[in-house]
Amino acid sequence: MKKIREYLKEFREKKVRFIRPIFVDILGRMLDFTIPIEQLESLFKEGKGFDGSSVEGFARTEESDLRFIPDINTLTILPWEYKGIESSWREAVIFGKVIKPSGEEYEGDARNLLKNTIEKYKKIGTLKCGAEVEFFIFEDDKFPRYTDRGGYFRSGLYGEIRKETQISLNKMGIKTELDHHEVSPSQHEIDLTYSDALTMADRIILTKYVIKRIARRFGVFASFMPKPIAGINGNGMHLHLSLWRGNKNLFFDKNNQGLSKIAKFYIGGLIKYAKEIQAGLNQWVNSYKRLYPGYEAPTYLVWGTKNRSAYIRVPEYQKGKISATRIEIRSPDPACNPYLAISLIHAAGIQGIKERLKPPAPVELDVFQLSEKERLDIEKLSPSLEKAIDFFEKSKLVKETLPQHIYKKFIENKRIECDNFNKTVTDYEIKNYFSIL
Repeated sequence: MKKIREYLKEFREKKVRFIRPIFVDILGRMLDFTIPIEQLESLFKEGKGFDGSSVEGFARTEESDLRFIPDINTLTILPWEYKGIESSWREAVIFGKVIKPSGEEYEGDARNLLKNTIEKYKKIGTLKCGAEVEFFIFEDDKFPRYTDRGGYFRSGLYGEIRKETQISLNKMGIKTELDHHEVSPSQHEIDLTYSDALTMADRIILTKYVIKRIARRFGVFASFMPKPIAGINGNGMHLHLSLWRGNKNLFFDKNNQGLSKIAKFYIGGLIKYAKEIQAGLNQWVNSYKRLYPGYEAPTYLVWGTKNRSAYIRVPEYQKGKISATRIEIRSPDPACNPYLAISLIHAAGIQGIKERLKPPAPVELDVFQLSEKERLDIEKLSPSLEKAIDFFEKSKLVKETLPQHIYKKFIENKRIECDNFNKTVTDYEIKNYFSIL
């Protein structure tokens, strides 16, 4: 309780009046509620009850009583001040786990899933992760209208949003690597410095929240939709992965100063199980509009060092630099549930290590520079959410990784999404069929 009293003293000095517990629904959308700081000690002693019946993928009405238990290591002050009509205040946020009234872990808690997945495989190694978060800045949330015509490393407009986001994140203890304008008009990227996987998933959630809030203050709208506009590159969220045991990077081979056998086995697992875990990395119907040839997004299950359209890329690092040795998985998008996605990625990679799966030979050319015969020999990612869910549902690996509740609810939610999309008449159909049929 001494640490809590120290927090209370700091909060009063910094005008922090409220604590905001944060968790996500099954789709990875940030949910929160707010309590006054006077309840901080009670929060850590007893947790805080809430009704889970209205949370997507959570409990049914008759079993809706759930409780939030905070993780004190995630407590951080938001870097801005809120202003009302007569008052101003600041808030702190905190992540935690969700439990049942009995005290048992709640099976629908995706953050706890990732925590348990990391714990399950810690004897093999601990996963560290960095993230490249891409997003568009549009005029408003009604329609995706460009706000600039910039390009890759050409600033365009609203670089100030990226800078203010970096400043805010660093004040919160979230380290950033860089920011830049991305390839498409109005598209931007902020890179997060690597950390342990659970911390990175938390940071992805907060980064998206901070970006959206700062964009709103500039009078514009930030979108993490994978493909809001046809004909240009969509939003990806490349994840940089390495496996550690203590201070040793298991992906580094000290003999040849490159990737270790363990790293290659991990790649082998990611490639073998790619189609089975894909629905968790690309969880929306719209995600598959991004995974299309010609837009620097992976479609074929290949890996290499120079090929930026590959499913997995090994970034060129300074030879002999142990900490920089890593792999980059390029299929996830920023609209996924990061806890679910990273759990599935890690389970597939670890299975590759267990099975000692050697990956195919690396492909350094863009796949479409290969001959048609060569391309026929390469496995492809699923072209739609419906196909991806079929693989996901039948996967032994997925069933063994996910709690039964998350497994069933996620599939149920995605089947409904596909069905709703399939029965919706789109603008494409009206434009191409209405006047001629």
